[in-house]
Amino acid sequence: MKLPMHQVDAFTDDVFRGNPAAVVLLDTWLPDAVLQAIALENNLSETAYIVPAQDGEADFELRWFTPAVEVELCGHATLATAHVLFEQAANRHELRFSTRSGLLGVTRHGEVYTLDFPARSTERYDDLDWLRRGLGIEPVEAHASTRDVLAVFASVADVRAVTPDFRILAEAPARGIIATAPGTDGVDFVSRFFAPAFGVDEDPVTGSAHCVSTPFWSARLDKRELEARQLSARGGALRCTYLPELERVHIAGRAVSYLSGEITVP
Repeated sequence: MKLPMHQVDAFTDDVFRGNPAAVVLLDTWLPDAVLQAIALENNLSETAYIVPAQDGEADFELRWFTPAVEVELCGHATLATAHVLFEQAANRHELRFSTRSGLLGVTRHGEVYTLDFPARSTERYDDLDWLRRGLGIEPVEAHASTRDVLAVFASVADVRAVTPDFRILAEAPARGIIATAPGTDGVDFVSRFFAPAFGVDEDPVTGSAHCVSTPFWSARLDKRELEARQLSARGGALRCTYLPELERVHIAGRAVSYLSGEITVP
């Protein structure tokens, strides 16, 4: 069986930058074992799969797989999926996806795509010892959501200086660890993201992590619209807006296609 697949670099203007995601277009769902095997074969931080929705509320059902597991929410692969679909239907400007995290929307304004995602609140987190050992440098403070731990540093240089021990971080009591700090030169905050327990040591650009970091920095900086940068080797740019009255975060970025073709599965 041959299936159409696209690879898109998300949260960037340039190929070889941002976060690459695979997008596989399906008519009906394949067995989960096959979906996981394709994701492992792709060996990207995420492979997204879509099928046409049947409920009338959404346009497509959307799922995301790392090389190791299915995840509940993924930003860059959602952006990549929207990019593929918008490229195929130039007159469309909005998409709705049914997912494990509820109904997610994506709108297009020119070459910019905006994700409508849930906001994640945090509480103070005091166990800094394993963060120090896992990140190689002790954060100034830490906060935890239901999914991720936010390790706050004093400067951009500190975030760049993080030297993760992935064996320690793989045992973290969270999906992933966000290392973050105030930004400079027009950037409000920066981050790096680690999720070795989910098969992704360091994710190049992580839209879903900004569901946590955007509300935090919005409160800390007293502003709703924020410019964010992820400081991975590939790098990525995101524009984030916190909507506390709706408990939502809008995450905007660009994307560029890298390849389109077919894969063959049994």
